[in-house]
Amino acid sequence: MKRVMFVCKKNSARSQMAEGFAKHLGMGKIAVTSSGLEASQVRPEAIATMKEAGVDISDQTSKALGDFQPEDFDVVISLCGCGVNLPPEWLTREVFEDWQLDDPAEQPEIFPRVREEIRERVIRLIEILQTTTVK
Repeated sequence: MKRVMFVCKKNSARSQMAEGFAKHLGMGKIAVTSSGLEASQVRPEAIATMKEAGVDISDQTSKALGDFQPEDFDVVISLCGCGVNLPPEWLTREVFEDWQLDDPAEQPEIFPRVREEIRERVIRLIEILQTTTVK
């Protein structure tokens, strides 16, 4: 089972939504968590917009990337373009992608659109991880 880390600046919205979808859609297929370059709090708008999609992330908490070891993950996904700020050992995992999604914290009205972009990308990621052999 592949181990996936979703990372964003503050682990408050995009990475939390990705973690929620990955846990919901990838149950039994991937192991997943999320973190931020710094920890903060899960935004209430992220919880609400995910609830609208049928996924409860109200028990998720914001975590700092520094609390994890890169060797514990096969896949690292940056959701905000913060990949340039990650320590090099995080960039050299078997799979690294930078999705560079808009920040809904800056524009709360885009939460639903960003949520759907994340859902589509998580579905695609799970399919890829299931059909390809990642070292």
